[in-house]
Amino acid sequence: MKKKFDTNGSTILPAVSELTQLQIDTVALWHQQPIGNTYDGYKQLVCAQHECNYRLWHEEDAARSPSATDEEIANVKRAIDKLNQARNDMIEKIDDALTEVLSEAGIQATDCTPANTETPGNAIDRLSIMSLRLYHYREQHQRQDADAEHQAKVAERITLCEQQHTDLSQSLQQLLNDIFAGTKQHKTYRQMKMYNDPSLNPAIYQAGEKQ
Repeated sequence: MKKKFDTNGSTILPAVSELTQLQIDTVALWHQQPIGNTYDGYKQLVCAQHECNYRLWHEEDAARSPSATDEEIANVKRAIDKLNQARNDMIEKIDDALTEVLSEAGIQATDCTPANTETPGNAIDRLSIMSLRLYHYREQHQRQDADAEHQAKVAERITLCEQQHTDLSQSLQQLLNDIFAGTKQHKTYRQMKMYNDPSLNPAIYQAGEKQ
């Protein structure tokens, strides 16, 4: 990964506003044309993680279709499990990339430096989901067949989601500023999911023993 700092040592990692705009833009674009990732560096990772959430969103919708057969629901459930694993793997890759950038810049917090309750990767994941929620709420608000009560409810939720998106964006930017200033500690927290590991999920390894 290329060094992401200028000669004064300040970060030129993409601003949070750039990352959230990437998420907003790609949600709209992917609803019009095939999914693609034309970015590089840190943005490429953020876009790849965002793609997992995009695919997950629509699989979750399919799983709740009243006309879905048991077989279709089972297939969707397996797809959701794989996408969730990929989503969490990408969160870790985003945090690992940040660790590498910090190492290149010579920024190393001590064990006594306070840590945040979630990593930047986790916050980016939440912002990704929020961009999807906002897109689909706005889509609902534009429905011609919806009554006034529906429109009012959706409008209220859009306002709330926009405020939450703004709050989280600002909090993430502040967290990154603190991390690069050395006043907050950054770590990658491994998800260590068990359900997809054949050696750790009893439903998988016990099934093999019964055969």
